[in-house]
Amino acid sequence: MARPMNPAVNTVPTAEDLDERQFVTALARGLSVLQAFGPGDDLLTHAEIAARARLPKATVTRLAYTLCKLGYLAREAAGGGYRLDPHILTLGYPVLARLGVRQLARPLMQALAEAEGLTVSIGLRDGAHMIFVERVRSSAPVVLQQDIGTRVPIATTALGRGYLAGLSPAERDAVLSELRALAPAGKWSAIRRAVDREMARYAAKGWCFGGDWDAALTGVAVPLALPGRSVLSISCAGARAQLPDARLDAIGAKLKDIARRVALAQATAL
Repeated sequence: MARPMNPAVNTVPTAEDLDERQFVTALARGLSVLQAFGPGDDLLTHAEIAARARLPKATVTRLAYTLCKLGYLAREAAGGGYRLDPHILTLGYPVLARLGVRQLARPLMQALAEAEGLTVSIGLRDGAHMIFVERVRSSAPVVLQQDIGTRVPIATTALGRGYLAGLSPAERDAVLSELRALAPAGKWSAIRRAVDREMARYAAKGWCFGGDWDAALTGVAVPLALPGRSVLSISCAGARAQLPDARLDAIGAKLKDIARRVALAQATAL
């Protein structure tokens, strides 16, 4: 399966942002340069970074120079582009280390992955996307090869819909308003109908289906609550041909049980 290009990250300051005196535009732009890199991107040219970050080339030149000096980017020796330096891992590790839910959930996720021959993942929101923070596969060959750090859309995937289902109605409406502004022209009505359908499924059964991001794939997900009202999502996904609705429902019930057991273990540990 071809790897999709990393979508442009919506970190360019909006007019509303710029009205805030505390908003540091240079910082936002620097982060957009780092976020231009997606899974599998070993090297990006200056022009590719500018296009993905939606920044002028001159601005990218200054930001990339600074990020290289700080050790977060590395310049290719022949001048062909930039790559992320391993030093950037120091930014994300404290967050992953804090997510003790990963350690609690991993054995349960692995057991489900082996039983179903599929991939089980935990994700959290990253702007207009979900980002994988834990991912386990069965020992059998699997279709999905994305790894920790991969981003997928919120509104069209099981992982994202599981997250939306865990929000309050007001929080969900706020997120959907943001997603609507970023949706391709003419696509939002169909996307919103699908989201509403899955929120109704969650209300009736306790889990959400995916299947609208990639025609060959589908999945099922449930919200995963953390202390402090943070919401993650846990999903199981694979080839659509192997996952009729009845099987997705059966897996959804198992995911719901995993989320319940993890929440109980977290509460006990506090």
